[in-house]
Amino acid sequence: MSSSWEEARRENRIARNAGGGPLWHFLRGFIKHPVMVGAALPSSKATIDKVLAKVDWSKCKLFVEYGPGVGTFTEHVLNRMAPDATLIAIDTNPDFIRYLRRKFADSRLFPVTGSAADVRQIVADCGFDHADYVLSGLPFSTLPNNVGPEIAAETHEVLRPGGCFLVYQYTAKARDFMVPHFERIDRALEWLNIPPCQIFWGWKD
Repeated sequence: MSSSWEEARRENRIARNAGGGPLWHFLRGFIKHPVMVGAALPSSKATIDKVLAKVDWSKCKLFVEYGPGVGTFTEHVLNRMAPDATLIAIDTNPDFIRYLRRKFADSRLFPVTGSAADVRQIVADCGFDHADYVLSGLPFSTLPNNVGPEIAAETHEVLRPGGCFLVYQYTAKARDFMVPHFERIDRALEWLNIPPCQIFWGWKD
């Protein structure tokens, strides 16, 4: 097991005292990194339920989340996951990663500071050879050049056959990056969100 994985486990155990509530941390992250956060308010419960509705939790051993922020989705994923499943949450913002380590006293969660474009390496470092589901709230429309296509390609590679890339966005731009890699993409719109949310499920058939 890699040293980075051991470090994440150790930090999960000792980081427990967070100052300020989740909304304060979310707004702080948006102000500091608006291009990477993409929205000034967390997703609604209706959006969360719709995005996660297509996950077969009985077949989920590794769930990966990009851009977890203050854990709005993270909490619901943990509530649905099996006791022996693992959730790797990847965020480029170390403030969010520190907050997640303090907020969740759950040994199944491993927050990692890093880029979603490095998901295969991160998954391998954590001792896995594939992910069953990958969730992304990253704002594909505002990511730096070539980062969006790289994330889509790496996500397709890290998923097992039958796995799914779950994407929630405020524009339809993410689908453009998914199309070259995912032959089957389901789509929905959730109006009970500020702003209304585009949802995509890219299946690795």
